[in-house]
Amino acid sequence: MALPALRALEDCADFAQAVKPFIPQLYALPAKLLDVFAGRETLLRLYTETNPLVSGFAASVAFGAVFLVVAEINRNYSQVDRCWSILPTLYIAHFDVWARLAGLPSQRIDLALLYSIVWSTRLTYNYWRKGGYGVGHEDYRWEIIRRQVPRSVFHVFNWTFISFIQSILLFLIAAPAYTLLLASTIEPNVTGADMVFLAIELGLILTEYLADHQQWVYQTAKKQYKDTGKVPQGFTKADLDRGFITSGLWSCSRHPNFAAEQSIWFFLYQWSCYATKTLYSWAAVGPSFLILLFQGSTWLTELITAGKYPEYREYQRAVGMFVPTWFSAYKAPAIVPKIIRTSELSKKLEQKQR
Repeated sequence: MALPALRALEDCADFAQAVKPFIPQLYALPAKLLDVFAGRETLLRLYTETNPLVSGFAASVAFGAVFLVVAEINRNYSQVDRCWSILPTLYIAHFDVWARLAGLPSQRIDLALLYSIVWSTRLTYNYWRKGGYGVGHEDYRWEIIRRQVPRSVFHVFNWTFISFIQSILLFLIAAPAYTLLLASTIEPNVTGADMVFLAIELGLILTEYLADHQQWVYQTAKKQYKDTGKVPQGFTKADLDRGFITSGLWSCSRHPNFAAEQSIWFFLYQWSCYATKTLYSWAAVGPSFLILLFQGSTWLTELITAGKYPEYREYQRAVGMFVPTWFSAYKAPAIVPKIIRTSELSKKLEQKQR
């Protein structure tokens, strides 16, 4: 059996019944793959007879090995970053395909896959337009970390966190879809609550899109100001000299896009809890680790930003990192700290005007 024989919805969220019995399949998988290569087994049969949680986890480990090799060969450690917006959707699609091949109801997973495809499309496009898929592009934070630690320590960091742990994380945040699959074997029909969760997910994706778009427009205007010394329409000189966006969604949250990203996967987990009538389950591991990861990466991002822009510390005091602390929008301080100007060309223009 590739799935447990469960009688109650609550059992679908029970690690001891839904996951633990299939762990031995993970250990046996390498030998069975050798049988496939030797022609003694078909890949389709192996796929359908292996628990989908086990095969999905095994795939994440295999991807981790690929990320490791490519990163070390190219000395570029953004390999996982390039696949971040794609792999969770592939894993949910994996659960969906497996359910269909097994002849099981897949309507709930279809809904999860629908929002995830929208999420992937939007995030992939945003990463592409920022140059993420350009040859040699690497997240600037990896370079900063490399400078701060010995080379051997960074290689260990790549072997563990960057390549393997992040790859497995991308599977774990999609793993609640497995719980939805199990719940569908007992209660196959889509309910109004499922549609509410879908609407929440799509609303969070819209929020993330608006936040990223607002930041893109600001950064584009700042670059134009830096190149030409002219303030683009819709902005003021003070806005661009500040160096970072404080308007729109960014006036209430320092990272509204990050807040939405974490919430998207947390609500998939909550969806699985609702479907199984449980308050919590083992599926919380993925979204919980994702939230912890964002705490660390955002702390590093803000440390760098605060070192570049004097007003940022005031912005940190006034605006919540993810959740708004006040309902009023951010207002620049009356006494602005000494500003590091965005454009040296603008200084020359001001001197000419004098």
